[in-house]
Amino acid sequence: MTQLPPPTRTARPQPPQDTGQFAFRPASKTGRKARLSIQGMSGSGKTWTGLGIAHGLSEGKRFAVIDTEKGAASLYAGIGGITFDTLAMDRYDPRDLARALAAAAQAGYPTVFVDSLSHFWKGADGTLDQVEKAKAKYGGNKFAGWKDGTPLQNDMVAAILAYPGHVVASMRSYTEWVLDGGKPQRVGTRPEQRKGIEYEFDVAVAMDIDNRLEVLKSRCPGLNRKVIDRPNGARDIAEPLLAWLNASPELAE
Repeated sequence: MTQLPPPTRTARPQPPQDTGQFAFRPASKTGRKARLSIQGMSGSGKTWTGLGIAHGLSEGKRFAVIDTEKGAASLYAGIGGITFDTLAMDRYDPRDLARALAAAAQAGYPTVFVDSLSHFWKGADGTLDQVEKAKAKYGGNKFAGWKDGTPLQNDMVAAILAYPGHVVASMRSYTEWVLDGGKPQRVGTRPEQRKGIEYEFDVAVAMDIDNRLEVLKSRCPGLNRKVIDRPNGARDIAEPLLAWLNASPELAE
């Protein structure tokens, strides 16, 4: 009969000793700035509401508008005490948006309102336009790994998240339909931007043609699932958003 060797005791695995870079700290919103998106069809009130929100987040200080809507925001300058500086853009390379945000940061604007973010997706020199140009230049197969412009979009989102102040961005939307038993059924609206863009924002709202605002997503409990008719951006959105950002963890609702 073959005798088996005695079992060998193995030492319990030890955790790595150098863990300084993984130190946990108390959770805090200190220094956090708002990231909010507004989507809606033409005439829904995105620009005016976005200006009101930016004005409220800036607590009355002058803010910046990155304008792709042929000066639409400037038509509201001075109304309700809202003052801002504007940068008009007519080519929409997402890398230029990142540069514009960097310039706004250097100038010290407390808030930037991008009106609208959709142009950097499907406008002239936008992400989709650049994808098509690159496909024509390099060929579809070679360019397949970049078919949705992910690097451009990632850099753009990184610039939005890195901005040292608040960022508000409007997005055009269109009606989305599905076939149900061969008949088209309206299922809602979708923003003209990369699918899932709303995940990059703390608060995402939608506006309809009757100027009704619906909160689609909110990390701010005070805004969760709110529906507001003819909203005052500063009072109804910016005020509770700032209160949440400024509250200490033990006082947050």
